[in-house]
Amino acid sequence: MIKYIIVLDVVGLEINHIYSGLVPNMAKIAAEGESAKMEPVFPALTCPVQNSILSGTYPNQHGIIANGLYDRDNYVPSFWEQSSALVQTERIWDKVKKRQQQNKSSKSLSPSLSSFKTGVLFWQNTMYAKSDIVVTPRPLHMEDGMIMWCYSKPTGFYDRELKETLGEFNLATYWGPFASNKSSEWIAKATEYTLEKKRPNLLFTYIPHIDYSAQRFGKNSNQVRDDLKKADELVENIIKKTVELGIKDKTQFIILSEYGFNDVRTAVPLNLKFRDEDLLHTRTIHGKEYIDYEFSSAFAMVDHQIAHIYVKEGFVERARRVLENTVGIDKILCTEEKKNLKIDHERSGELIAISDKDKWFSYYWWYDSEKSPVYAKTVDIHRKPGYDPVELFIDPKTKSIPLDPQLVKGSHGRPADPLTEEGYSVYISNRKSDNLKNKPPTSINCISVGQYLNSLIT
Repeated sequence: MIKYIIVLDVVGLEINHIYSGLVPNMAKIAAEGESAKMEPVFPALTCPVQNSILSGTYPNQHGIIANGLYDRDNYVPSFWEQSSALVQTERIWDKVKKRQQQNKSSKSLSPSLSSFKTGVLFWQNTMYAKSDIVVTPRPLHMEDGMIMWCYSKPTGFYDRELKETLGEFNLATYWGPFASNKSSEWIAKATEYTLEKKRPNLLFTYIPHIDYSAQRFGKNSNQVRDDLKKADELVENIIKKTVELGIKDKTQFIILSEYGFNDVRTAVPLNLKFRDEDLLHTRTIHGKEYIDYEFSSAFAMVDHQIAHIYVKEGFVERARRVLENTVGIDKILCTEEKKNLKIDHERSGELIAISDKDKWFSYYWWYDSEKSPVYAKTVDIHRKPGYDPVELFIDPKTKSIPLDPQLVKGSHGRPADPLTEEGYSVYISNRKSDNLKNKPPTSINCISVGQYLNSLIT
């Protein structure tokens, strides 16, 4: 009887890796149960895919349309907002809590459900979530610097237990030019600690480091191969912990990835294109140029290989023509196309652009790098109106982020291609599923996986 479910999100893992000989422990799990290539939702980005898996719904329902969002009322774009309240549908722990409350009220609560405990480590949009256990990075930005900290639930779980046992979580290993497998090591150890001390019945955890190498060096690089081996070691350690705790035979392991990568060679600066056509305007403050969101008729909030184009009324056709005349754009999504890809949500841009497979979108809008905004050469994941993978690099001379988009070698976000099989991620489990739609070994959709996970607690 399955009593525990451990879901490991190994970012950048693809189905071909399982049979490459690089990940023997994950391959063993697949051999014990099942494996399949998994189609991400569109856009194939961290926050939309994670929330689709957790809710079993598409972005047009849960409202997470990218890793960022644009507040039209306050003219403010922002990325990596962590609040759970941004998700507009119930996720798996919400359903557990609701059923527990309903059954408690009717006095018909089964013993297994009454004590059912959920945990989530380092998945996005989990701050203040109703999961019993939560750990997510939440650095405190002070005048004299940044305090590395993690929000956690129960209160003090990070400060009094994880930090005391494992040491402080080093945010520099999680993102930026010094990002490495050290972040995954800490999270994996936190996973082992959580299993031992809190014993959740359903635990989601995050193994991010393959993602860094894929962006820096390309999906087939030696660095990715090395990071796959490291990820497999971390998975092995987590499995060993369940053996040590005597719960392995009662545990279902599910290993998945959010998206597959595409190798890229250059970026398309959409905001510069809009500026060339007098649709985007800037304001100069202390010699630096910033987008004037109030008076710009169109701008792009970019995210890897997709971009939400926010356009003021009366300018959609002009903005569309700019996109049509821009080299490096594969598709432009309007009303019907957005519906077809289930990204038709009020937070989405009036238009959505998808780059060519070998390109990605930069947020840049300046002609002179000396006039680039103050945050351009820093690791600033919140204020830039777009995801900036160049933050993974550093200029050794200036000790700052270089403004060179060609450094980036891997990206994602486009719809998975059934013809080339590019863009697919992976699903593996040590147990064969009875109620997973489009059962392995055929291709499955991450929505089916989300619905399957939700069915396991009903």
